[in-house]
Amino acid sequence: MNTLTQLIDETIAALEEMKRSGVTHVEVSRETLEEFSRVGVSPAAVPTIAPAGETPARLFPPELARIEARAKVCVLCKELARCRHSVVFGVGNPRAEIMFIGEAPGADEDEQGEPFVGRAGQLLTKIIEAMGYQREEVYIANVLKCRPPENRTPLPDEIANCLPYLISQIELIKPKAIVALGATALRALLDVQLGITKLRGHWYTFREIPIMPTFHPAYLLRNPTAKKEVWDDMKAVLEKLGRKVPADKRRQA
Repeated sequence: MNTLTQLIDETIAALEEMKRSGVTHVEVSRETLEEFSRVGVSPAAVPTIAPAGETPARLFPPELARIEARAKVCVLCKELARCRHSVVFGVGNPRAEIMFIGEAPGADEDEQGEPFVGRAGQLLTKIIEAMGYQREEVYIANVLKCRPPENRTPLPDEIANCLPYLISQIELIKPKAIVALGATALRALLDVQLGITKLRGHWYTFREIPIMPTFHPAYLLRNPTAKKEVWDDMKAVLEKLGRKVPADKRRQA
């Protein structure tokens, strides 16, 4: 175990011991958050405490913070580790009822360290809002945490190396439904080999969690007529969760 990984584990262990002693939140200064950012750990992974009487704006389970910290220093995929600018772990509500899973980060995501922030991400945000959620209310991640060179399709060994991080995210977040954005995301979790056109619109299950596969937002940018099918899939997700389709947003623009 390298020194950084050991330090991370010891820090998390100390926090967990504090939790067992009755401490529920830790106050973190702006300077500390900036230092986390400098060394490559997302400030969103740091638990915060709100002033008395207010709801904490960002509470991150220590276990999820541990997984993110390990992903930040992962070098199992040597080519990806050598080329990456950022490890793009995930973003959103760690208690989300919906989890959106894509294929891999692109250039914008690699630069900013957050999944789905480019053109495809902006479209995904519109879809999420049309469903009646805010982006920060759901959880968004990718199968791969590092950008493949030239946005090529992830290789089987890269998926195998990164999959434990994604499975840990799913197990800790415990979403009520997963939306698999594209065939790669679904195939990473399930043994299905059909194309996304045949897969979308049908429910699958991963560890008792229902999964709805649909077209990736990047595909919609090239094929805008497919937005209707995606919106049909999202309505099925809302129905599965017992939510109504927002009256003024019955069709995704």
